[in-house]
Amino acid sequence: MYSEYSMKVIEHFMSPRNVGSMRDPDGEGTFGDLKCGDSLTIYIKVRDNIITDISFLVFGCTASIATSSMITEMAKGKTIEEALAITEKELIDALDGLPQSKIHCSVLGVKGLRAAIEDYLKKKQ
Repeated sequence: MYSEYSMKVIEHFMSPRNVGSMRDPDGEGTFGDLKCGDSLTIYIKVRDNIITDISFLVFGCTASIATSSMITEMAKGKTIEEALAITEKELIDALDGLPQSKIHCSVLGVKGLRAAIEDYLKKKQ
């Protein structure tokens, strides 16, 4: 079942990082993929333009859980600008690849993060 996934994907699926909702987030973003039914919500806390805390809730497959976990690891400690610059390719590379049929799951993570940042920026103004 898991033979198509890298060890990093399996690791983040079996032990996802930063899982859960967040009380009083500075930004919250949700993104879903209507084709497969996956949905991701990312919560962020920001201090001095740096993402100091991040968490997520996801409804989805192995790859959706792994990409959600990895995007939080990649964004934590980054400035808003650095986090906005994270690409789907960087996320896939950080997981040592995804099967072709699961590439769309990387979009879920990146778009969810960007939605949370956009919400933060709107609230800040």
